[in-house]
Amino acid sequence: MPPILRSFSLSASTLLLAALHLLSQAPKATSANQPPDTLFLHGNILTGAHLRADDPSPTPDRVSGLAVSHGMVTAIGNDAELSRLKGPRTRVVDLHGAFAMPGFNDAHTHMAEAGRQQLSVNLVGCRSLAEMQARIRDYIARIPPTASAANTWLLGGGWDHTLWQSRQLPSRSDLDQVTAGHPAIFSRVDGHMALANTAALAAAGITSATPDPPGAHIDRKPDRDPDGQPTGILREAAASALVFSKVPPPNLAARRKALSAAIADALAHGVTTVQDNSEWDDFLALEEMEHAHQLPIRVAEWLDFNQPLAVLKQRRGSHPANDLNLHLTQLKAFMDGSLGSRTAALEEPYTDDRSNSGLPRYDQEVLNRLSAERAAAGFQLGFHAIGDRANSMALNAFSAAGQTAVPASHPAPPANPDAAIVTHTSATTPASLRLRVEHAQVLLPADFDRFAQLGVIASMQPSHLVTDMAWATDRLGPERSKYAYAWRSFLDHGVTLAFGTDFPVESINPFRGLYAAVSRANEAGTQTFEPQEKISIQQALFAYTQASAFAEFREHEVGRLEPGFLADLVVLDRDPLAATPRDLLRTRVLQTVVNGDTVYTATATPQASSTTTPQDTIPSTPPDAAKRSVR
Repeated sequence: MPPILRSFSLSASTLLLAALHLLSQAPKATSANQPPDTLFLHGNILTGAHLRADDPSPTPDRVSGLAVSHGMVTAIGNDAELSRLKGPRTRVVDLHGAFAMPGFNDAHTHMAEAGRQQLSVNLVGCRSLAEMQARIRDYIARIPPTASAANTWLLGGGWDHTLWQSRQLPSRSDLDQVTAGHPAIFSRVDGHMALANTAALAAAGITSATPDPPGAHIDRKPDRDPDGQPTGILREAAASALVFSKVPPPNLAARRKALSAAIADALAHGVTTVQDNSEWDDFLALEEMEHAHQLPIRVAEWLDFNQPLAVLKQRRGSHPANDLNLHLTQLKAFMDGSLGSRTAALEEPYTDDRSNSGLPRYDQEVLNRLSAERAAAGFQLGFHAIGDRANSMALNAFSAAGQTAVPASHPAPPANPDAAIVTHTSATTPASLRLRVEHAQVLLPADFDRFAQLGVIASMQPSHLVTDMAWATDRLGPERSKYAYAWRSFLDHGVTLAFGTDFPVESINPFRGLYAAVSRANEAGTQTFEPQEKISIQQALFAYTQASAFAEFREHEVGRLEPGFLADLVVLDRDPLAATPRDLLRTRVLQTVVNGDTVYTATATPQASSTTTPQDTIPSTPPDAAKRSVR
């Protein structure tokens, strides 16, 4: 299913204002007699307390107002109590009864790729090969005529052949018809397959004699090309890298532009923190944006597991670990590919391709050694694993490293009172590493217990099910499907469940993920997938906020709206806890606030009232005019 299209407007001046406030490394304490910077009043505010049934917090689950100073929530309560705190310079935001909650924390994104996709040939949602070709033609028509075709690469992606009636993979000849002499390569929506045209294959020197790289595959069609010439389909990174290595890398300005586009998308959907897997040069661009006061969102950036340990230590030490706006967290490694590309590593062959069990990316012994080495150096590990074999590989490596983690439902270990911030010392305990499996889509039945025993976080993306259910049973068969996208089973086994989107593989819209989590239905409501794995809206919201914060060592700073937490919140046009599943899909963001500053509003920010107290108001309805289309 294509992602839902939403339209929003975003003020550049608002972004800058927010970024100025967001730069401060830590919130300042507010004295008891100092008036707050901002009061949010007359709201229906979900604090985040008691989303988990056994939450012992004395904080009420709902309040009507909150006070903010220096980016931190300093008080919550009723309007009368909080109004008494108002000073002559306090800004008052009247929520007019609107629902507000902690900002969403997306536990898995690819922000740089998302931005580049928006700014290049965007093939997301194409319903046929003809539409894909038409979008490429349209993009070429906008290239300046002075540009040399042979030296101007066409890049982009987001195509998904499973949306097409034929479900047939495209080929290089399909691109050759429309690329007008440009070398071109376009990634599939999952990022685990790419399509290159003949010029791009030639630039990379890929011929019938080119061997498959380890953990990857170059498609060839003897029935269509008797000499074994490549079809243009490149499965997994080691194969597509043969072509991408020939593409001139983007400069710093281009990286910033792409990141800014993706950040704007996130803020428009109420996402206030992203946990991101982009390139190291993209992290340097994020650092530059932060230093220039132009980073209006919180970012937890990942590092490449495969880099030498000395390089990883140097990079980790290059940025303050206690920076609440931008910090480095886990080491990301890929155990396998994706189900959509049939490169996810399975214990048994694909039901719809009996000659194929996917592409594991590591030798287990090598993986175990690298994992133990990096865990001993105090690094958090996060392994991409889709298939049941890949998930077992990840758990084997975690077990071999002798590491454990602490579920998000428990406080930080007493031996590590500063567990909210990663500490880079030789005293780092195994329990502080919070090992993660990214996706965890298909498991062997026995591996749910192994997740729990090892304390591994399941970092999952419920939106994937909305897209994948159209063909998932074809790939897996009915028995394996019982253990796929199994959110309820993870929770029942006591496993910490953190939610994200895998943006841009899926839209960054968290409400689509909430819908998937509570309904396990497609967007049309005409199909469900293993409905016994539904979870409650409270559990889904917890996974999208507090559990995600735990996964990045920030559960004491973000994910709740109570004194001592950062003032990151989102104002919505409806209460998700009172909404039907279908209504969740229609939810619109009215305002996004980071560090107490408005970074997105659905309409122009109202002018302050003529009284001595600045007064803002929240729009009661979402915007009608579309100024920017999301994805």
